[in-house]
Amino acid sequence: MALFGLFGKVDLPYSAFEEWVDASLSVALPDGIEAFCFNLYDDGGGMWSAEIIGAGSFDKEDSDWACDEVFDNRANPLRWSSNQSWEKVLEQVKSHLTKYLKKGGHASLLRDKQGLGLGFVDGDMILLNANPSKDFE
Repeated sequence: MALFGLFGKVDLPYSAFEEWVDASLSVALPDGIEAFCFNLYDDGGGMWSAEIIGAGSFDKEDSDWACDEVFDNRANPLRWSSNQSWEKVLEQVKSHLTKYLKKGGHASLLRDKQGLGLGFVDGDMILLNANPSKDFE
């Protein structure tokens, strides 16, 4: 489990995000993953966490595709502290994920799937256009 900053404002460094994604996707992944989603959680008290799920289906019109989990890294979430609003946290993670899709160790794995989502589990999902040839926005 990665934990960064127990006190005060500590934003999530890209290097920590990249290391976590690399480790999370270096395991043997099950067959049948059609899409990935990065789920964010507001753990309260300025603490945040993220997990990655792999879904067995994808439907750009219905975000419930992310509930069709065939893979998750719940046993190894990314945790950090930040006094930023949830909107700023989402913006920061989106920025890190966009950067990762350009140069990360498993960028092609994420880009080659039908869909890639990001969002808080109790909110709306953002679909990232990682692979225009897979016909999603």
